[in-house]
Amino acid sequence: MARKPKIDRFSEKILSRFQIYNSLFLTLPFENIKKTSLLLPLFADHCQNQFELKKNPNEIVVTFFERFAPELNLDEQQDLLFNFIQYIERQVVLFDAIEDAGFSYVNNMHGRGTLRNIKEEAQKKRLSNSLIDYIKRFKVRIVLTAHPTQFYPDNVLVIINELSNAIAHDDLDRIQKLLVQLGKTPFYKKEKPTPFDEAISLIWFLENVFYHSASTIYNYIADHIVDSAEFNNTIFDFGFWPGGDRDGNPFVTPEITLKTAKRLRFSILRNYYRDLRRLKRKITFPGVEERIETLENNVFNSLFYPERNNNFSLDHLRSEMKYILDSISNDHNGLYIEEVRDMIHKIELFGFHFASLDIRQDSRVHHSVFNEIVSHSEIQKYLNGLPLNYKDLSEEERCNVLPNLIGDLPPEIFSDKITHQTLDSVRAMQAIQKTNGERGCNRYIISNCQTLENILELFALCRISAWERPNVDFIPLFETITDLKTAGKVMEGLFSNTIYKKHLERRGMKQTVMLGFSDGTKDGGYFMANWSIYKAKEDLSELASKFGIRVAFFDGRGGPPARGGGNTHEFYASMGDTIQNDDIQLTIQGQTISSNFGTLDSSQFNLEQLLSSGIESQVFNPGKNNLSDFDRSTLEEIANISYETYQDFKAHPMFIPYLERMSTLPYYAKTNIGSRPSKRGKSSKLKFEDLRAIPFVGSWSQLKQNVPGFFGVGTALNKFLIDDKLEDVKQLFQNSRFFRTLVYNSMMSLTKSFFQLTAYMKDDKEFGMFWELIFNEYLLTNKLLLKVSDFKSLMENEAAGKASIKAREEIVQPLLTIQQFSLMELQKLKKLKNPDQKQIEVMETMITRSLFGNINASRNSA
Repeated sequence: MARKPKIDRFSEKILSRFQIYNSLFLTLPFENIKKTSLLLPLFADHCQNQFELKKNPNEIVVTFFERFAPELNLDEQQDLLFNFIQYIERQVVLFDAIEDAGFSYVNNMHGRGTLRNIKEEAQKKRLSNSLIDYIKRFKVRIVLTAHPTQFYPDNVLVIINELSNAIAHDDLDRIQKLLVQLGKTPFYKKEKPTPFDEAISLIWFLENVFYHSASTIYNYIADHIVDSAEFNNTIFDFGFWPGGDRDGNPFVTPEITLKTAKRLRFSILRNYYRDLRRLKRKITFPGVEERIETLENNVFNSLFYPERNNNFSLDHLRSEMKYILDSISNDHNGLYIEEVRDMIHKIELFGFHFASLDIRQDSRVHHSVFNEIVSHSEIQKYLNGLPLNYKDLSEEERCNVLPNLIGDLPPEIFSDKITHQTLDSVRAMQAIQKTNGERGCNRYIISNCQTLENILELFALCRISAWERPNVDFIPLFETITDLKTAGKVMEGLFSNTIYKKHLERRGMKQTVMLGFSDGTKDGGYFMANWSIYKAKEDLSELASKFGIRVAFFDGRGGPPARGGGNTHEFYASMGDTIQNDDIQLTIQGQTISSNFGTLDSSQFNLEQLLSSGIESQVFNPGKNNLSDFDRSTLEEIANISYETYQDFKAHPMFIPYLERMSTLPYYAKTNIGSRPSKRGKSSKLKFEDLRAIPFVGSWSQLKQNVPGFFGVGTALNKFLIDDKLEDVKQLFQNSRFFRTLVYNSMMSLTKSFFQLTAYMKDDKEFGMFWELIFNEYLLTNKLLLKVSDFKSLMENEAAGKASIKAREEIVQPLLTIQQFSLMELQKLKKLKNPDQKQIEVMETMITRSLFGNINASRNSA
């Protein structure tokens, strides 16, 4: 029987189920639940109807109470609005759980982009040997970050997981109990989490999801694609930023870094212990049973009595498991050999580290620290190779000195806290490598990297910390459009340095470079950021090849298109062979972790999609994605015009005031969802450069304007239309998968926009013209993207994805209405000479509380 279209499967398994289970809220034993559940559908319909009549949120809320609840006084009205917010938050959780439960049915787990499909396609095209060769060297690195884009507390994430499982089995009694539990569980945190709290949250995904899904994929490759005896590539590496990312987060200390590494080691050993206990129940054969039991005791002691187990090592665990495998294969008919192999593969994947703890710090901090170091009165006692006149040298001369510095500089001689902690961080890396293995902490990212000196200062900081040959990958992060343009010059200087080149030889002649999508888009707009990163990858690939170096690109990607998100598989599959692509490295964070990797099915599917994207571009279609000179010039022109348009927009005098006074930006810090401060700098006045990308993008999302995902694109395409050259863009769309991916992601941003929500702003004396500027660009982009793609509607190529967005937007529309109503009321209150402070507090609380449901519903909004 033919498989139903994806949109039909989505309607059947997701939309229909949501209607059924949503009705269960009526039966929950909570005070006011019946009133809330009966009035909320009326409010939702009222919002929809009134927006169609061009009414504003204030009018909608006022007329709702006049028509449907005239008996309520002001306090009761506000209580009901808070109840609506709580109810909608839980509706979003239910929808999340239903989507997770139906994931394997809606998405074809053996279809395009899965390993089974890849294997069959390789056989059909007679490319099996090429596939095997590529898989032996190709790697995907998933780096979990604690960036605050996830508003679900840990206990709610656990409920979603269990609810999803209950829904998958249609266990009505369990579903109802979990919904009751959900109703009693708060969605907000009274205090900010610590960096260690954030680490614990993300370790849950490592323990419960990635540990299993990654090994399942590894097992399939070893069993069906590459002979397991020849397969020495772990395929997946997992990175970890909570506890190591110090950039802009004063709460991440060396002590937190060490504590996080210890917890990662504990967590992977605990998973091994559970697996060994299961193996012991099956492997009851003479000669191997005792070895399994000894290993179980070794791991138990490592967990709880490490002093008893000084000699237990990763190598010993490997060799013992290899002995058990050989014994079962040779002496016991291969009984339970799959389970033993699975355990061996997990050990190869996760070692004793589980995930590599990355350290990150801003280059400006390193520079300040280095100045502090060379200014110390007794510095010559500790360092070799430092000229007395170092501070008077030119930048070029300093760059000649830095790689030659060595020493054993004690952190405690410095009274400056940042200097002390920065040097301690290097010592912490050495300590972690001793306990967790080198992979436990062997990458240091230099954010805001602009010059060669920025990299060499960190190189020197390691070498003067009694680490002359550091087992560290030094990773520059280029973020702004200017930095991306100069990245080639910086890296050429680095590769030309003989001492650093020897360091690379010890690291396998491989250099990782990180590229920042979030700050790139914030700085240069959507198209220019993506095009600048593409060109930087091409330039750096060519440069690295010239020096005989393999380059790996580490993409700092967020959830929405405006932060490098969107369709990740399509993005990587669209890379031409002008870009070295033996590695895919990317950050995933917040909602993207829970929505794309939150269950075993979704995690396995999306990991396989990432694997297939590299295989698609490098094995099946080498050179197919390369841009012609004509298409390249078209893309360049689009990017330049959109960049100029976006720069003019940023320079508008209303840009910052609009975000400060008309959006939810000031309320992000109050949500207590992340340990990191919500803006850089200590100034009370908001500056654009101090804006972090997450609250910046998230605030546009709350307004349902999604500016960073499209602004400037419409103007650029319109220039081609005016010049009678739109056919050039249509040709680019047909020829370039990369350009199509940008268009589709921009369409997603437009689809999630709803300007009628804020249409009242066009009548505002101060901000009316600015709102119309945004709205007109939205209309123009919408119109021209349809022209270029020949689509009749946005996202018509992704019907199921569009249906999911539509369903989620309908759920949260009442929530957004309440949020805008509160913002409007707050503005009115603040204009009064003697405003009611209690009412101001109520409105501000309502705004902050409304952030949660909207962000969670969007799944990739910030």
